Amino acid sequence: MHIAIAGNIGVGKTTLAEKLAENFGWEVCYESVQDNPYLEDFYADMPRWAFHLQVYFLNNRFKQVKYAQNTHHTVIQDRTIYEDAYIFAQTFYEKGILSQRDYENYLNIFHTFSALIKPPDLLIYLKADVPKLKNHIQKRGRHYEQDIPYTYLEDLNRHYETWMSNYQEGLVLIKDVCRKDFLLHSADWEEFKAEIQELIAVKKLGA
Repeated sequence: MHIAIAGNIGVGKTTLAEKLAENFGWEVCYESVQDNPYLEDFYADMPRWAFHLQVYFLNNRFKQVKYAQNTHHTVIQDRTIYEDAYIFAQTFYEKGILSQRDYENYLNIFHTFSALIKPPDLLIYLKADVPKLKNHIQKRGRHYEQDIPYTYLEDLNRHYETWMSNYQEGLVLIKDVCRKDFLLHSADWEEFKAEIQELIAVKKLGA
């Protein structure tokens, strides 16, 4: 199975992916952050590097999805290919970080790639308000993230809500980590695991 975790910067996707992988014996496909040649430059000069960053992420995630959908074991992916287009690229375009020419070029590449893959068998969407996100970002300590504007995270949250309200590609589990923090509280974690197991069973029965 291909399971993917979606959510804003700092919401806890990687931590959850690792915890689920450890519990269920899955393989994690991480978002390319530490080895990303554009990310730090992007935060220093967004208009200069936005297109390069988006194409890099698109290519990387396309390879991950192809791997997940061709392997014989369950893979959990840290962020989806769809977020690159419907959340980040759209936000960059609206804020003038991506020009119309670059945005349209990027979308053409995205649609070519996305036509060659299937959506994940299960999508887990983690949501949180901006204060919670900022707190997580500060705690993990990536220096280039510390000055991310509050309004930028708000814009991303808004696009996430729009995207999820229209998502009809498959099974979705939505979790507000401000209401139940299953990464910290054992009772919430046990409840969350049971939901995951039930959805996986539904998917397998319907396969």
